[in-house]
Amino acid sequence: MQEPREKGRRRTDVPIHIVSESHAVPFSKGLLAQSLTATGLPPDRAYRVAQEVERLLRERAALRISMDELYPVVGRVLGEMEGERFLKRYETWNRPGLLERPVIILIGGTTGVGKSTLASQLANRLGIVRIISSDSIRQVMRTFFSKALMPEIHYSSFDAGGAVRIPVGSGLNPHLVGFVEQVEMVTVGVSALVQRAVTEGTSMVVEGVHVVPGHFPLTGEEQAIVLPLVVGVRDADLHRSHFLVREWKTDGQRPVQRYLANFDEIRHIQEFILGRADAEGTLVIDNVSIDDTVALVVDALYEQIEAFEAASGPVATGLVGGDGRQGAA
Repeated sequence: MQEPREKGRRRTDVPIHIVSESHAVPFSKGLLAQSLTATGLPPDRAYRVAQEVERLLRERAALRISMDELYPVVGRVLGEMEGERFLKRYETWNRPGLLERPVIILIGGTTGVGKSTLASQLANRLGIVRIISSDSIRQVMRTFFSKALMPEIHYSSFDAGGAVRIPVGSGLNPHLVGFVEQVEMVTVGVSALVQRAVTEGTSMVVEGVHVVPGHFPLTGEEQAIVLPLVVGVRDADLHRSHFLVREWKTDGQRPVQRYLANFDEIRHIQEFILGRADAEGTLVIDNVSIDDTVALVVDALYEQIEAFEAASGPVATGLVGGDGRQGAA
C-alpha cells in the first residue's frame, strides 16, 4: 500500500504508520528492534535491521502499511542481513494465531551468579512481562509464618543452618541441610504461581536460588513450553566480583562484606545445585559473560520449541507478552 509524498514535506519527515481496519499507529524502529531480539539477535544488530526496514519503506514510499505487508519486508531484510538462522526464528516467533501455550523459563543458581540480570534481559527480549523471584516468595511467606513456626524461611539461603533444630551428623553441612529445607518450603509457593501461569496461558520467567532441579515439581508441561536451567560461575574470583557490582548497583543496600563472609557456604550451595542439575539432565550455563549467557539461553529456548513441536505439532509461539501478543513494530 503506497501513499504519495505529502506536499511541502520531505519524505524522511513524513511518519510511517502501521494500519488496520480500525486504527493506525506510528512505525517504531525501537519497538521493531526489540521484537527482533527475541530471535537471539543482539540489540545493536537488531536496530540496524530495523533501520534498513525503515529505509526500504521510505524508498518505496510505503508510508501506510499493514502488519501483513510489514512482516514479509522485515523477514526479507532480516534474512539478507543476518542469515537463514535468524529468519527461521523470526518466522517461528511471529506465527499468526493466538498463543496456545505460554513460555516458562526457570532459572536456578546460587547467590550472586547473575540470575536476576539474566531474567530481566530475557524477559525484555522475549516480550515477557511477568518475572518472579523465589526470594520475593520467601519474603511474603515470612509475613504469614513466624520464625517460631517456620524458622527456615527467616534465614538467607547461605546461613539457613541456623534453622536446623535437630543436630546433624558430622558428615553433613547444617547450612546445606537448612537450605534444602528452605527450598522445599519456598518451592510450594513458587510452584503454585507457575501452575497458575500455565493455566492462564501467561508466559513467565522465574529466577531464584530455590529453583533447584529435582526439587521443583512441574505439572501441566504439555500445556507450556518449559525451559529449566541453572546458572553458575565456576571461577571463584569472578563470582566474588559479582558481589562488588551488586553492592554498587544497590547503593550499599546489599553490602559485599556480608556475602564474602559467607562465600564458602554460597559456593557449597552452588556445588549442590550443579550436582542436582547434572543428575536431572538440566542445562547448566557458566555465566562468564551476560551477553553470551543470554544468547545461549535463547538458543536453548528455540531448541525446546523445536522439540516440543516435534512431539505435539506446530505451536504459535510468537505472540508473547502481557496481553498475549507481540507485534513486529
